[in-house]
Amino acid sequence: MGGHATGKITPVLMAGGSGTRLWPVSRKSFPKQFTALLGDESLFQASARRLCGLDHAGLMVMTNADFRFIVAEQLEQIGLGPAAVMIEPVSRNTAPAILAAALAVADHDPERLLLVAPSDHLLSDPGAFTRMVEKGAKLARAGRIVLFGIPPDRPETGYGYLELAGAGEDPQALRRFLEKPAPEQAARMCADGRHLWNSGIFLFRAKDMIEAFRIHAPEYLLPVQASLDHAQTDLGFLRLAYAPWEGMAAQSIDCAIMEKARNLSVLRLEGHWADLGGWDAVWRETLRLAPDDDAVAADSNSTAIDCRNVLLRSDDEIQVVGIGLQDMMVVATGDAVLVAGMDRAQDVRRAVAVLRAENRKQAEAFPRDHRPWGWFETLALADRFRVKRIVVKPGASLSLQRHMHRSEHWIVVSGTARVTIDGIRTLVSENQSIYVPLGAAHRLENPGKLPVILVEVQTGSYLCEDDITRYADLYARECRA
Repeated sequence: MGGHATGKITPVLMAGGSGTRLWPVSRKSFPKQFTALLGDESLFQASARRLCGLDHAGLMVMTNADFRFIVAEQLEQIGLGPAAVMIEPVSRNTAPAILAAALAVADHDPERLLLVAPSDHLLSDPGAFTRMVEKGAKLARAGRIVLFGIPPDRPETGYGYLELAGAGEDPQALRRFLEKPAPEQAARMCADGRHLWNSGIFLFRAKDMIEAFRIHAPEYLLPVQASLDHAQTDLGFLRLAYAPWEGMAAQSIDCAIMEKARNLSVLRLEGHWADLGGWDAVWRETLRLAPDDDAVAADSNSTAIDCRNVLLRSDDEIQVVGIGLQDMMVVATGDAVLVAGMDRAQDVRRAVAVLRAENRKQAEAFPRDHRPWGWFETLALADRFRVKRIVVKPGASLSLQRHMHRSEHWIVVSGTARVTIDGIRTLVSENQSIYVPLGAAHRLENPGKLPVILVEVQTGSYLCEDDITRYADLYARECRA
């Protein structure tokens, strides 16, 4: 990260959330920030592009172990990899994560500015964002912690607010934080000119954030530093040490620092901003980009007949048809459908909690399972057989493994696979197949420059994913010697 102050900014992208209010498209195994909700790029990719449009000293991403390969792949897809990816052992909210980023940067350059931002927000004017960050940088270099607020354009009960000390020109002093007000209070705050939506974007010098923790939340300094001191580099990712991290209380940066610090300045962000925190927000943004007289937002897999104020969305080519609907949202995936009133968008997380309590797999997992080498999805499952579609990225490899309760047939649909079975290597091309006997040590590799797509047919007495013994793995997953 450099040995001296350069004037550049280290952008820190927070990418560890689960996004339950956008279920069923967003789930614990593949949350909303990695999903293309609007357009071709994911929110994470759009956020990374925006931050890397600054005069920056290298992107840093804070995430968890489950998402590390998704982060790396999505950055590579838009030409921004590799980045410094720091892995939190367990989620402890934003305060410890931001402190870890500040300590890591301060070790080389305590004067360096850090710009911390969520990975699931939408900003329509990157140029305006860059100008506001440059304005904030002058304040941050003078020792201020800069918060960016959004002038509200409607009473919104789902956002946090910043109450300003006055209604004058920027920069403003912060009076207090307000969380998710009642409708009447939100209407008053929207109109008085002294309240902004809290964007969750912060700009500060590394040493100033560390000092703020020393004053206001000193209990985090030693365990976070210990997690950094004992961190391990794993395939280019920095894994923070588990034991000191796990012992900390979960706390947001707002509660730990921002509500207590006295060196805060608030700047208004120009341009359109949206926190896509619920399907009502996705509906509004879709209509902003493609206005409709009946306020119907329907994707290419959906048809609306005599509907008003409706969102219709299908992510898996399932045809959705709405007739005579009003103030409704319908979101379909391959294994789940959400139907709800538009005014109940914030209650979707309650539905996820109910599904989780009922042990429904749809609460957290997708049929498509992302792995470091690519992904697979189950096409059919019945007694003693399972059919999967498997996609292996160029240059990627599954582990050398064996199964004790099933055999496998692989049919290559596209590309050329290199298959090893009990030490014998074979190239398997398009329209060819190969058989992996029960108990055989085997490995599948993609030596080419295009993805390998194959159909796998499993047969046996037990077909769950835990029937696996690994002997060698490129991705440092646990192996048997």
